[in-house]
This record gives sequence, C-alpha cells and structure tokens, in this order.
Amino acid sequence: MKNIGYVTMVLFLFWNGVSLAQETVNISKKDVLTRVSENNKTIKISEQDFNQARADFRQTNAVFLPHITASHTGMATTNPLMAFGSKLNQEILTQNDFNPFLLNNPSQIENYATKFEIQQPLLNLDGLYQRKAAKSKMEAMALKVTRTSDYMAFEINKAYMQLQLAYKGVAVMEKALEAANANKILATNSFKQGYLQRADVLNVEVRVTEVQNQLQSAKSNVQNASDYLSFLMNDEAYIVYVPTDSLQVSTLALSSKIISENRSDIKAMQLASDAYKAINKADKMAFLPRLNAFGSYELYDDKIFQGDSNGYLFGAQLSWDIFQGSKRFGKAQKSRAEFEKSKLEYEQYVSESHLELNKAKRLLLDAENKLKLNTLALKQSEESLRIRTNRFKEGLEKTSDLLSTETQYAQKQLEYYQTIFEYNYAQAYVQFLTKG
Repeated sequence: MKNIGYVTMVLFLFWNGVSLAQETVNISKKDVLTRVSENNKTIKISEQDFNQARADFRQTNAVFLPHITASHTGMATTNPLMAFGSKLNQEILTQNDFNPFLLNNPSQIENYATKFEIQQPLLNLDGLYQRKAAKSKMEAMALKVTRTSDYMAFEINKAYMQLQLAYKGVAVMEKALEAANANKILATNSFKQGYLQRADVLNVEVRVTEVQNQLQSAKSNVQNASDYLSFLMNDEAYIVYVPTDSLQVSTLALSSKIISENRSDIKAMQLASDAYKAINKADKMAFLPRLNAFGSYELYDDKIFQGDSNGYLFGAQLSWDIFQGSKRFGKAQKSRAEFEKSKLEYEQYVSESHLELNKAKRLLLDAENKLKLNTLALKQSEESLRIRTNRFKEGLEKTSDLLSTETQYAQKQLEYYQTIFEYNYAQAYVQFLTKG
C-alpha cells in the first residue's frame, strides 16, 4: 500500500508540474468576444456566403445595363459572294468589278473588320423577378451573418462559463486535498497513539488518492475548456487561459419572453420564401416576349488595324420564345412547389422556435429552483463537516463518517457551482431565443 501511495504521489506531482509549466494567460469575456468576432472561421464562412449572394445580385444588373462587345476579325477569301461583299464594305468597288468573269472568279481578297456591338434590354419581366429573388437571397444572407454572430456570442458565453466552472472544480478539489492530507496526518498520529486502527488510516489514504485523481481530472477540464476557447478564437497556440471574471449568479435583463418575428434567422427564412416566390413569378413571366435594342459600328479595310470605311446599324427586336416543349411548364411547376415548400418550412421553423423557447423557460425555472435548494444544501453540508471534524479531533466520530461527510461536502460544492452554470446558461439561452 505504501508503494502504491508513493507511485500515485509521484505521478500527481509530475502532472501538477506539467500543468504549472504550461503558459497561462489571463483573459476576460470581453477579450474573447473581440477576438472571436475578428478571427472566428464560422463567422468568416457566413460572411463569404453573403459575399457570394451579393455577387449573384450584382450579376442581375444585366437586366438594366447594356452588353457591349468589341472584335477585330481578319480573313482572306476567293468566295465570289464574300469577296464582292468585302470590297463593298471596304468601299473599293469599281466598274470593272461588275465584270461577270471577275464576279464569278475573283482574286483573293483580304478583309479586316473592327466591330463594336451594343445590346440594351428594354423589357425583360422574368429578369426583373430574378433580380428581386437575388436581392431577397442577399438580404437573407446578411441576416444569417447577424444570427451567426449572435450564436457565437452565446457560444462564447457558455464556453467562458465552462472555463470558470473548471477552475471552480480545481479550487474545490485543492481544498478537499488539503483537508484530506490534514486528516491523514491526524489519523496517522491517532494510530500511533492507539486511538485508531490501521484500517482507518488506510481509508484516509484511499480518500487522499481519490481526491488527487479528481483534482487531476479537474485540471484536465481546465485544459479542455481552454482548448475550446482557442478553437473559437482561431488561436492555434492552445495555451491555458485563466478567466479574470469569476463564476457567480448573474441576472440578465430579459426584456421579452416571446419569439420575435424580427429575429434575424426567422426574418431570413421569410426572405428565403420571398425569393422562391419571385423565382416562381420569373418562370411565369418567361412566357411573355422580350424587347431589346441593338446597335453596331463597323470599320473595314484591306490592311490590319485600319478602318478607311465605316458604317453603323441600330434597331430593336421583340422576341417571343413561344414553345419549348414542356420544359417551361415543368420549370414553373417546380418553382411553385419550392415556394410552397419554403412557406411550410418557415411555419415549421417558427413553431419549433416556440417549442424550444417553452423548453428553455422551463429549464430556467428548474435551474432557479435547483439553485435555491443547492445553496441551502451546501450550507448544511458545510456545517455538518465542521461538526464532524471537531468531533473527530476529539475522538468522538468514526473515520468512515468523517470521510463520507468530506466527500459529500466536496460534491455539494461542485453541484452548487454546476447549478450556477446551468442557471446562467438557461438565462443566456432564453435571451438568445427571444432576441429581436
């Protein structure tokens, strides 16, 4: 038993030394919020989703803005029609070119054409509704960024409280170890004086070992909580953080305890449904004709990058794609189904949000009642330990009873801090769900 106790103590001192050797940094919740807002990858991903949606919306500017192209083409031909047309465009036709023999058997001619073309949409109803859909999607993505930031703030609050709770666990176990070692010394002295049996001393030593193991687990929890904060802040150093704010009961101002339709994620769902509605209208408008204006300015020459002759062309075109088999009808039916599905998903999401809020309210009420009971239980356990410790020093209490009371007191301390965490978490969750 002595050898086992010695090995355990060596391992404990080793791990304790490793923990102390690690770099520790004090950090406040405000600092964590700032670093997460700047570096968190989840937020950055949502921002890129918004940038993508904004780029899609900007592409729909083509509904209003002209399409302009420029080209320079060079060719050589002996084709009778092409040769005659090239000379005509170059304005170099002569009377001799109308000779039937030359018309039918022209010499090779080179033609270089520089052309500027413009197409201006005038009436494109399906394009207008596609633009409206893209705008709704962009606004929905902007709200998604907002909700992602809100969620990360909530997650940071939880992660920071977990770090605080982990340190409270270490503090409780350190005090428990201190008390266990003191009892071990007292039990050893009492054994030497013949007041206790060897079995009682061994029970105390087992208690010391148990507390040492629990203390090591508590320190591992500190490292785990610190690693999660590092992950949220996108910090690959993974150092041990020390919270500058202590874990205590907080009271958040819950201005509202109902689901708001202006909550960013709910509003984003509504905008997504609006986008599907606009897409369905765009598919219906595709049955109508389109009106576009067009124009071109052309330069011709028999030498590259020259333009001795020129001409222009402009006009308007009303086009109507009357029938594409059943493709257009099927597309309209599909977009209609997607719109109806989005409305159902919106209603379901709002209903689930109300369900989650009711659950969170009950969680908050249970945590509040539990906090009151655990506060009272902690005071009673502390008083019980004080009485039994004094009686044990006087030889009036059994060793097993003292150890049981010590274990119960440490457990009640941990339960008390765990309840504070649950109560604060429940408040933060209700606030997150009811945020407008």
